[in-house]
Order: sequence, then C-alpha cells, then structure tokens
Amino acid sequence: MPFGKKPDNGGLLIDFDSVYYDLIFPAIEEASLKPIRADEEKVGGIIHKPMFERLILCEYAVVDLTTANPNVFYELGVRHAVRPYSTVLLYAEGTKQLPFDIAPLRAIPYKLDSSGKPDQHANEKVQEILKKRLIEAQNPHTDSPIFQLVEGFPDIQHIKTDVFRERVKYSEELKKQLAQIRREKNIIDLRNLVLSLKNIKKQEAGVIIDIFLSYRALAKKKEEWEEMAEFVTLMPEPLSSTTLVQEQYAFALNRAGHSEEAEKILLSLIEKKGPSSETYGLLGRVYKDRWEKAYKKEEKTKDEDDEFHPSDAYLDKAIDAYLKGFETDSRDTYPGINAVTLMEIKREPDPRRIVLIPVVKYSVQRKIAMGKPDYWDYATLLELAILAKDKEASFNFLAKALTHLREEWEGETTLRNLRTIREGREKRNDVVTWSKKIEEAIQKKEI
Repeated sequence: MPFGKKPDNGGLLIDFDSVYYDLIFPAIEEASLKPIRADEEKVGGIIHKPMFERLILCEYAVVDLTTANPNVFYELGVRHAVRPYSTVLLYAEGTKQLPFDIAPLRAIPYKLDSSGKPDQHANEKVQEILKKRLIEAQNPHTDSPIFQLVEGFPDIQHIKTDVFRERVKYSEELKKQLAQIRREKNIIDLRNLVLSLKNIKKQEAGVIIDIFLSYRALAKKKEEWEEMAEFVTLMPEPLSSTTLVQEQYAFALNRAGHSEEAEKILLSLIEKKGPSSETYGLLGRVYKDRWEKAYKKEEKTKDEDDEFHPSDAYLDKAIDAYLKGFETDSRDTYPGINAVTLMEIKREPDPRRIVLIPVVKYSVQRKIAMGKPDYWDYATLLELAILAKDKEASFNFLAKALTHLREEWEGETTLRNLRTIREGREKRNDVVTWSKKIEEAIQKKEI
C-alpha cells in the first residue's frame, strides 16, 4: 500500500497510515494473524531484496489498490506470480478507477470521510469482511488470476531443499565462508559465524537458510541436531514459517530424538499446505526410524516362534507415507525408492513393489536425462540395482553416487537403506554376498 498522505485524482489527500492502523491492522489481528507493514525503504535500485522476501515469504498479503499506485501494482504482480492464494485486495470507493486488468478481481471497497481517513461508522462491515476474507484465505484456494488461468503454473514447488543454496543469490563472502566451513566439517566455526552476525533476524533470507542447511550438513550428535532446531527460533517470522524451514525443522527434531514433535509439524504442514512429496518423505522417515527402534527392541526380547510383531505397524505407516509422497509427485524419487525398499524388507514382501520399481526407475532416468543429476539420483539407481540383484549395475551406480556425494549424512542414509535390505533378505535366507562390499565402499567413501 502507499505510505503517508497521497492525493487521489480528485484532489482528496488520503491518509494511508490511518487506513492501515484504523482499518487494516485491527482486521488482521482479529483474524489471529500478525500485521507486518514495511517502512518506506529507500535502498539502492528500484526494487530491493527485503520487499521481494516479504512478498514471497509472507503467508498472507493485504493489498490496497487505492490511487492505482504503480509500485503497489508491481508488487501485486510479483505476489500473484508466486502465490496462488492468500492475497486479499481492497480499495477506497470514489477514488481513481481501477485499471482494466485489475477491475475484475475480487476487491473489497471501503469508504473515506472528507478528511481522507477511513469512515469508521461506514467501515464497520468492511473490517468484518476483511477479517472474514483473511480467515478464508487460511484454507487454500486460488485467488491469483495467473494460477487460475494457467494450469500447473509455475513449477516452483518442485524446487528441493538440497538445491536452494545453489539457486538463491546473496552475499558471496558469506556463501564462501559457509562452503568452507562445510568442507572442513567444523561446526564450531559455524557457531562462531552465527555469533558474529549478532541479529540473525536482520540477515538476508539466503544467508539464514544457508546457515540452517549448514547445521544439517555438520550435525552428528543429538545436541547438534537440537542446535539446528533451535536456530529456527532466531529466524524472522515469515521465513521461519515457510514450508522449507518447517520441513527441515521437523527433520532436525526427528534426528534429535523428538519424533512426536516432528510428526506433529509434518502432519500440520500437510493439513495446511496440502500434500507434498518432500513433507510425506520426511514423515515416512519419522515412521521408519520408529520402526527400526521398535524392531531392534523386538529382536532382543522376542521368541522365534512369536508371530506377533508390533513394529510392523510402524513399517506399514512408513510405507504408506512414502507412497503418498511419491503419488503426490512422481518426479521426486526419494519417497518412491524408500517405499519400494521397505516393501522389499517386509516379512512377506509387498507385491506392489513389482509395479512401482519400474516407475521409480523411469522417473530417476528422466531426471538424469534432463541434466544436472545429483547424489540422490545415482543413489536411487544403486538401490534399485541392489533390489534387482544386479551386481554390475550396482557397482557402476556406486561409483557415480560417490563422485556426487556432498554431505556425510547422505551416504549414511544410503548405507542404512542397503544394510536394511540385506538384513531383511538374510532373514528369509536370501543372501546376496557381494552387497556387503557395496556397504563397505560407502562407509569408506571409496570403491
């Protein structure tokens, strides 16, 4: 919205600060949301990063179209291009007519008095409508005309956490520092860097996310995963509530042993934001970890003749979560490969894996063919080759996976999966002798 006092085409001086504090601010608070309005920043260039970050990251936006301010329209265009819903429009009646492209949109009219301030008596219903519209926006529906008219626009949801730092632009100096800290695997240097930055909330979003993901790359002990989770509390609100941060927050909590809290966050994300391959993949990991813990406990305490296995319930929940993730987006092979791997190791292998394995394989092959394959692509093909008992292909994809290995936890995840497959098969007297050599190579990070 415009700031301060601005004239309309009829000469009335509109007090936009009064519009904000007397009309918009109370409606936002009544909708149980937190009002954030940017100060008028005069930073170099026409458009600056903080404005983009607010437009993209804030879950809800209110746009005042009064006076047809070109800056406001530009910002609305940015918002509509990246957010399918949760943008609420309003304008002052009797002022400059809205342009043709804006006029059909569902905007809320409000009234001004002769002093250019909101007419409190006339706007009582307007405030209630704005509050209601904001509450409605908490249940996803499309209000962006771009998303309404162009099916599947755009494919921004498929940008994975692992490639975030490659795509976002921010301070080159800090980017290099963090890359060096990850190479040297020194979490103490990461802590010192965080302390040197003092107020994390004032840093660029790219810096904050790279620090967050650097914790993920370096954390090994329970307290280090907890440190990663605690870092979320230092982030500014719009950023900390994004899906990317919440997913990785749940990931850190699960690694730190707070499984129930991680599950709660992921289920809440699915409920609020809809199904996602990444969210379901992480939820599958939560249930998989619970299964492994329960399974190991059973192995120590159960009799061989006992046919009741409580851990099987967790295994089924993990398979279900991974399967839902892959069905949500079959281009994301992470939940797909985990689903078929867990189907393989069931006491009675799940027959659905026979249908799914070729789909997962085709998906990862298409991704590699499109360019820039990463570690997970070759690790997926390695796992599929192990499932197929294809020795030659397994060693081939092992070599490619190791050359693309970025962070230690990635190899540990693959090693854990391969070990699970081997041990599950051995219990059925299905022994593949050479598969253990693959595990040893991953452990040593060399063939």
